[in-house]
Order: sequence, then C-alpha cells, then structure tokens
Amino acid sequence: MSDITLRPATDDDLPLLERIYASTREDELKVTGWTEEQKAAFCKQQFDAQHQYYHQMFPDAKYDLIVEGDEPIGRLYLEHRDDELRVIDIALLPTHRGRGIGARLMQDILDQAAELGRMVRIHVEHSNPAMKLYHRLGFRKIEEQGVYWLMEWTPSDTAGES
Repeated sequence: MSDITLRPATDDDLPLLERIYASTREDELKVTGWTEEQKAAFCKQQFDAQHQYYHQMFPDAKYDLIVEGDEPIGRLYLEHRDDELRVIDIALLPTHRGRGIGARLMQDILDQAAELGRMVRIHVEHSNPAMKLYHRLGFRKIEEQGVYWLMEWTPSDTAGES
C-alpha cells in the first residue's frame, strides 16, 4: 500500500469533498429512477447540509483529506473529546475501497485511543459494508438510532488479543 497521509481540508477542497460524499450515496440512488442531474442536485443539497451540520456540531474536530501519494482519495473527520475519540465520518472514493486503507486508518485511531485510555465511537448505517470491518476491529453496537448504530470500541475490548 502506498504512503497514506492526512492533510487538513480547506474550502478549495469542497468540490472534492462533495464528490467523495456523492460516491457514498451511489448505490442507494441507483434505485430512485432519477436523472443524473436530479441525483447530482440531491447530493449537492445533502452534502451542503451535512457539511454545515458537521462544522456546527463539531467545531473542534479535525477535517482531513486522506491522501495517497499526492492524490486525495477520501476524508476523515475526527473529534478528540475528553473521554473518547469520535469518528464523525470516514469515506474513500470507490476505486480506493477494499484495499485496507480504511482499516489502517481506523487501527491508527484505535492505537491512539488506547495510548490515551479513551474509547472510540462512530455512527454507522447498519447496512454499511464497512460494518464487517468495525466488528473485526472490536467495535460493538451500543445504541440504535434509526438507520444508524452507535458503535463503540474500548481499549479493554481488545485486551489479550494479538
């Protein structure tokens, strides 16, 4: 796997961030019967609302692009709280999924949390294919919130594993 780094997202990255967001909605939009223009308009509206919500609700979070070499390939939004690390969002462009990049990034977050003695939490749609990864990493469902599950990992969840 090539070198994966993070860099802060800027307003110049908004078109890319919107494209990353839209890529996460492709499968569900396939069944709508909408035109490409309708899908694009919907994704733009949803991205704008999500972007504003995230920055309002998580003003102290780190909003990073995931970069492979020099190419931005995804986004990682992470907030450090007193008692937890909150993964607000992690998404990769489709051509970069399934290569272990998300697993590596999540493991880095878990390692960081273990060093700090904090838990990690993330909201995940229960139908998200990444759910297998979260279970494999030791996350467990602690709450259902509509189509989302609040998943939690604690350092003790992996105690004794190698």
